[in-house]
Amino acid sequence: MPFVNRSDAGKQLAGELLQYKAGQPVILALPRGGVPVAAEIAAALGAPLDLLLVRKIGAPMQPELAMGAVVDGANPVVVRNDDVVRLLGVSDKEFQAVCDAEMAEIERRRKRYFGNRQPIDVEDRVAIIVDDGIATGATIRAGLQATRHRKPQRLVLAAPVAPPDTLDALRG
Repeated sequence: MPFVNRSDAGKQLAGELLQYKAGQPVILALPRGGVPVAAEIAAALGAPLDLLLVRKIGAPMQPELAMGAVVDGANPVVVRNDDVVRLLGVSDKEFQAVCDAEMAEIERRRKRYFGNRQPIDVEDRVAIIVDDGIATGATIRAGLQATRHRKPQRLVLAAPVAPPDTLDALRG
């Protein structure tokens, strides 16, 4: 799907998501890139927009390489890529140290973005998770897993770009 910018991507995706309008959807954006995409979807569906705070757990000395991801919540969800952890020889202690640092960053952002406001309840509603793109799927996989714990009626993933093999892995 060709698009000019994130806002345009959101408008185009919104057209594909109109079928969920009757399900009282809640749009959950992964900051920062997912927010402009999600804002257009929320506007088109007349749905509330909330944030889903997810952080990649980057490998030591290679922070762009995801060895997992962590999601904010009453019970934070950690998704670990054991293949990457094993390949790099990362100890449990090293993994936990990076995870703790990312949790601290999530906490900082939660206070800044939400203040005292609680996340929008998605139980028995259609939850649409939106990002501006998916690469390895580490952060989105964690976001999906954490949102499932919140018991939505249906869980939908929306992103304008993603590798087919990553999408297949997320479906499986």
